[in-house]
Amino acid sequence: MKTVAVVVQDGVEAFGLGCIVEVWGEPYHPEDDNPVFDLRVCAATPGVVRGRSVDVVVPEGLDWAAGADLVAMTSRRPHLPDHPAVLEMLRAAYDGGSDVFAHCSGTFTLGAAGLLDGRECTTHWRYTDLLRRQYPEAVVRPEVLYVHDGTVLTGAGSAAALDASLHLVRDRLGSRHAAAAARRIVIPPHRDGGQAQFVDRPVVPTAAESLAPLLEWATKHLDEDLGVRALARRSALSERTLARRFRQETGMTPHAWVVEQRVRRAEQLLERTDLSVDAVARDVGFGSAATLRHHVRRVRELSPTAYRSRFAV
Repeated sequence: MKTVAVVVQDGVEAFGLGCIVEVWGEPYHPEDDNPVFDLRVCAATPGVVRGRSVDVVVPEGLDWAAGADLVAMTSRRPHLPDHPAVLEMLRAAYDGGSDVFAHCSGTFTLGAAGLLDGRECTTHWRYTDLLRRQYPEAVVRPEVLYVHDGTVLTGAGSAAALDASLHLVRDRLGSRHAAAAARRIVIPPHRDGGQAQFVDRPVVPTAAESLAPLLEWATKHLDEDLGVRALARRSALSERTLARRFRQETGMTPHAWVVEQRVRRAEQLLERTDLSVDAVARDVGFGSAATLRHHVRRVRELSPTAYRSRFAV
C-alpha cells in the first residue's frame, strides 16, 4: 500500500478529514522507521470545497483517486447528495482492487455506490437506523467501532477513523507500524472493531473504582490464568460485577479483552523474535500452538507462520 486518496465532498467535516490525514499523511520519522504514503486530497472538482465548519482547498480530481491503493471517504454533513462522479469513481476503485474506507456519515456514500449490498458495515450510532432504511441490503452493525469486510472498511464516528485506520495499517503492514503511529498520535495502539462504539455510563467510576490497575497487571501476566474467576478474585469483585465493569470501561467482555491482548502480544513476538510458535503460544497464555493458530487466523486470516513471514522485522 503506497497511495492514499482522501475524497471530500460539500459538507466535509474538518475533524474527520484530520483523523484520516493524521494516520496516512505523516512524513518519515527515523526513530519510528514509519512507512510514508503518497496521500492526496481529491474532489469531483478541484478547488475550494465547502466544509461544515471550514472550507478545504483540494488540489486533485478523481482520476488520481480511482487508481489509489486506498480510497477514503471522509465524514460530512448528513443528508447531502453525493456527486455522481464520486460514486462512479468508488465503483471503479473497488472493481480495480483498491481498499475502500469510509467512516461516520461517509458510509452512506458507499451505500449509494452499491458497495454495501450484502456486506457488514457500520456508521455513527445516531445514523445506524437511517442507514438500514436507506440501504436494506446492507448488514448494519450498530454496536461496533469498525467493520472490515473484504476490501471495504467502515467506521463509526469521526474519531473511529483513527481506530479503523490503525487497524488497516496493522492488517497491511504489521503491529509494529500501527503501534508506532498510535504512540505518535497518543492514543491506545489497538481497539478491537467489535468493541462497543457507545457505552451508556450514567455514573463515571472514580479512580479507586477503575479497572485500570487490573488491566495493566493483566497485560504483564498474559501467561497466567486470566479467567473471569481469577480476575474477579484479584480485583476483589464478584464475577458479575467484574463483567459489568469490563463492559462499562472497555466495551468488551473479560474473555474477549484477554484474547485481544494475547493476540496483540503474539503478533509482537512473531514480528520481533525467533521464538517457535509453541513458545509464543505459551508466553502469551494460549497454552498450545493450535489455540494460537485459531485466534490469529480468526483475527488475521493468516496462520502464525504466514503472519511472521509477512511482517517479521
